[in-house]
Amino acid sequence: MSSSAEEPRAWGTVWRHLLLYLMCQVLVRTGHAAMTKEEKSQLRAQVLEMFDHAYGNYMQHAYPADELMPLTCRGRIRGQEPSRGDVDDALGKFSLTLIDTLDTLVVLNKTQEFEDAVRKVIHDVNLDNDIVVSVFETNIRVLGGLLGGHSVALMLKEKEQMTWYNDELLHMAKELGYKLLPAFNTTSGLPYPRVNLKFGVRRPEARTGTETDTCTACAGTLILEFAALSRFTGIPVFEEHARKALDFLWEKRQRSSNLVGVTINIHTGDWVRKDSGVGAGIDSYYEYLLKAYVLLGDDSYLERFNTHYDAIMRYISQPPLLLDVHIHKPMLTARTWMDSLLAFFPGLQVLKGDIRPAIETHEMLYQVTKKHNFLPEAFTTDFRVHWAQHPLRPEFAESTYFLYKATGDPYYLEVGRTIIENLNKYARVPCGFAAVKDVRTGSHEDRMDSFFLAEMFKYLYLLFSEREDLIFDIEDYIFTTEAHLLPLWLSTANHSKQKKNTTTQYTELDDSNFDWSCPNTQILFRNDPLYAQSIREPFKNVVDKNCPRTTAGMDELSGNRNRPPLRARDFMASNPEHLAILKKMGVSLIHLKDGRVQLVQHANQAATSVDAEDGLRFMQEMIELSSQQQKEQQLPPRAVQIVSHPFYGRVVLTAGPAQFGMDLSKNIAGTRGFVAKAEPYSGCTEITNSENIKGRIALMHRGQCMFAEKARNVQKSGAIGGIVIDDNEGSSSDTAPLFQMAGDGKNTDDITIAMLFLFSKEGNIILDAIREYQEVEVLLSDKAKDRDLEEESGTQKSTENDSRKDIQTETSLSQQNLADTQKSEEEIVSESKSETSQPHKTDSSLHPKNEDVSPDSKPALPEDTQSTGDKIHNSEKSKSERWDKKVQPIESILADWKEDIEAFELMEKDEL
Repeated sequence: MSSSAEEPRAWGTVWRHLLLYLMCQVLVRTGHAAMTKEEKSQLRAQVLEMFDHAYGNYMQHAYPADELMPLTCRGRIRGQEPSRGDVDDALGKFSLTLIDTLDTLVVLNKTQEFEDAVRKVIHDVNLDNDIVVSVFETNIRVLGGLLGGHSVALMLKEKEQMTWYNDELLHMAKELGYKLLPAFNTTSGLPYPRVNLKFGVRRPEARTGTETDTCTACAGTLILEFAALSRFTGIPVFEEHARKALDFLWEKRQRSSNLVGVTINIHTGDWVRKDSGVGAGIDSYYEYLLKAYVLLGDDSYLERFNTHYDAIMRYISQPPLLLDVHIHKPMLTARTWMDSLLAFFPGLQVLKGDIRPAIETHEMLYQVTKKHNFLPEAFTTDFRVHWAQHPLRPEFAESTYFLYKATGDPYYLEVGRTIIENLNKYARVPCGFAAVKDVRTGSHEDRMDSFFLAEMFKYLYLLFSEREDLIFDIEDYIFTTEAHLLPLWLSTANHSKQKKNTTTQYTELDDSNFDWSCPNTQILFRNDPLYAQSIREPFKNVVDKNCPRTTAGMDELSGNRNRPPLRARDFMASNPEHLAILKKMGVSLIHLKDGRVQLVQHANQAATSVDAEDGLRFMQEMIELSSQQQKEQQLPPRAVQIVSHPFYGRVVLTAGPAQFGMDLSKNIAGTRGFVAKAEPYSGCTEITNSENIKGRIALMHRGQCMFAEKARNVQKSGAIGGIVIDDNEGSSSDTAPLFQMAGDGKNTDDITIAMLFLFSKEGNIILDAIREYQEVEVLLSDKAKDRDLEEESGTQKSTENDSRKDIQTETSLSQQNLADTQKSEEEIVSESKSETSQPHKTDSSLHPKNEDVSPDSKPALPEDTQSTGDKIHNSEKSKSERWDKKVQPIESILADWKEDIEAFELMEKDEL
């Protein structure tokens, strides 16, 4: 179907004007010298040369295969290479890279190469293959690629080029659309994650359709391509199915937080993974809500996006970080690392018009890039490598392009130059560009994904291009998540009126939130030429932890905040710096007799109006945090119980479960064995001390690889179980929510051993015990088991030289000691209950974190506990004088009682 210039472009005009604001250049440059046209032209030519190197090698060595393997100079054909798990679901024997690159050729003014590529796709590509593919990847890469190619082919045909073209790519897109539709055959309307191109789903020959879960982005990133297909063809069924999936996700959002989880059950709508962020698994769901409003003109999409965006900025955004939280406990972070896919978010914030946080997060990402040459696939909050791979992802380049168009700041051209230099220096190989296997070592992987050609070179070329350098007006199109181009005139083409969902209740939001639905020029383009630079400045050394600080948290000369404001979740009442910040915000802290602290704010006592505003937000967050901690329950924990001498099961550590391996909830006995540290401690490569690990429970450090990979390595070495200890020093189950260790996207049925996760504080208890006693035996179980009284009595720990009389005496004394100890524990637990039963105040009277009460690593015992211990000490003093020298000294016994007390309190708290 072709279009004419006279067709109505109502919504296209709105978007055109929106982008005109974004594309305006700030005439007064910031602190970076403006790049000359000659320099930009040279960089643009360099991008073209790099594209030719990648695309030419694909066509020479790989076509018609789906992707190029640049290290071995051959094509990747599914089934002929070792399986890479879910990554291979993008491959469907349909010349993926060629289709994904079609509209890039036109953006780069390679119209002859585009015409040749279209002919190849028409004549060579077969979409009727007996192969199972990802619905999500096939939609954004193949369907999107065909529609993007069709869009620019229509444009060229209007310019009297490619006059032979007769909608062949659109016909192929329609064929593929019908092949994807069987995936939507669910009661919820959410699609199955995979479909067989020839046989659909749920048929024996389809070899798919048994899945129950899909990611939010997988189900929520369909509306642009499916709606475009409906608008191009006049067949409404595609848009209707994509809309139904979006409607279902919206209805299933967590109503109190307005967040969505990462993974959802496609049949029941239950959230399987309840963590929420803006990275992998959710990212493009948010992107498509905003862009669906732009392309289709439906206000409900904007309302939904704004509702979600308000929640993101309230809970997930911790400038410059974007940290996952729990949808039911949004004030608590779900993990201490970020994945590289969130690098798209600053670009989306630019399109929304919220420029400040976009600049902040982008600057943090740039600092990480400069440190590691590329963005690691995941990195921690202190910017260490969590997952070391970098598959040449384009999201950072995408955000760089949008920020440059919004600010005109030549700083972002220099960022683009850095991207180009790093690609050529660290990723370029004779047959293309190779993904980086480990950013720390620079090792390569035999992989060049299709999105590298579809997105990276497109954004880099546009970054260094002036309007006259392009053969068409880029503002007439919207980018999909794969950077494919869809024309804005689709907003009025073949539009079947959708019924508004009157049953949906939108969250009441502050009107100011909706002021951001289009770019606000008063915010985007300040009169201050140093606006963007002033925002970046506090974060320019954030990775090296050298960010300039003042006690006030403000730059005294400029009045700008030089670091992020204090968040309630980070506040520690024992931190003098935090107390100083509270004072600046006009917040007073009062210590109550019952151990709580009361916070009161007087705005007129704040240092500045900005401080007063920060103080009000801090108080609101603290009240909400307190409420969440009272109302929400923790994830059902597992237990690591130390059963060897001298603990005998009295120390129980709260542990997080794994989504793979032995299900301890169904195994009553659990796994019992002595522990041993794996070498290497990360457990990410072949274990070198197998002789020490065999028959034992392996201890490993978190990080550097997937949890499942650690489990496989220690299981191969003969371990009967595994414990992963958090690498975030000081983390504790007391203050952080538990989570399940996720798999690696592959089938984990081969993992049969029990695996548990301990935070740093709990893990150090085991490590300290090893240093003290060498041999430490633990029990991994669903919940704490009753103690072995016979073993605890000391009969199994007596030396061979002890006489039978000594053993009997020691046993009798130990049992009496145990009875007294249990009595004192009951008193203490009862006292603890009476203290914790007091209700929290609903205003700002709040309990501080455990570590805030005392600077010691272990919480101090209550006064009642201390006095009880003294009584026991006195009552047993005469007995202790009769003990043999080999018997445990009284100081050790008191230490054991203290551990006993802490264990009981922990068991009560975690309902073990």
